[in-house]
Amino acid sequence: MQHLGAFVVGIVIGFLGGLFGKGGSAIATPLLAIIGYPGFIAVASPLPSTIPGTLLASGQYWKHRLVEWQVVGWSVAVGVPATILGSALTKFTGARLLLILTAILVFGFGVSFLIFPGDKKPGASPPKSAENDRAEFSRVRLALIAAGVGFISGLLANAGGFLLAPAYIRLLKLPIKKSFACSLAVSAVLAVPGTIIHAYLGHISWTVTGLVALGSVPFSLLGARVAIRSRSSRLTRLYGLFLTALGVLSLFHL
Repeated sequence: MQHLGAFVVGIVIGFLGGLFGKGGSAIATPLLAIIGYPGFIAVASPLPSTIPGTLLASGQYWKHRLVEWQVVGWSVAVGVPATILGSALTKFTGARLLLILTAILVFGFGVSFLIFPGDKKPGASPPKSAENDRAEFSRVRLALIAAGVGFISGLLANAGGFLLAPAYIRLLKLPIKKSFACSLAVSAVLAVPGTIIHAYLGHISWTVTGLVALGSVPFSLLGARVAIRSRSSRLTRLYGLFLTALGVLSLFHL
């Protein structure tokens, strides 16, 4: 039953990840802990499983010209070294601390989506004009975002999408669907160094990884297709409710 639960977790994080531009490992960690997987297994095992799903979902956004490659390039260039540093530091922290931090971050972003859902004009389907305009942004601000998210994603063994998407929306002022598109592309890359280091440290159960990936990959594609055709403001509020409830439940479980 526990392995079946990991497969169902994969379905949930795949669909929500594709829908909201997140890799899904931050959501998977508290869910896997709730169904009984121990510390570092719950923290690190979902990370490699998010890579194929985020790439597929990102491809759907790319077909609609929503990926801003300058944002992706700068985020990867700065974020990868920061992710490596954060991943290396996990050996000095306990799994319980990582789970608590993950739950707090999930709760915090859930509340933020409820209070400040993002774009005021999120719903165009399919996106045109404003969504396809070239984005203007501060490279310094982008570098700071990438460094911070990369470090935290390495430390918490997740792909960083649950932090990247709101940071792009709030701090870079990207349109919401462009933010989701860029977040997915960057998350796929940031997950790679974290996966390598956590595998070396022995934190990953490849059985759990495989089960989560089996559920997440096809549903990431479905989630991205739904998002591109949906009113993102409504979906973001629903996602905020889900994350808030999940964060509270995870903290009580710990």
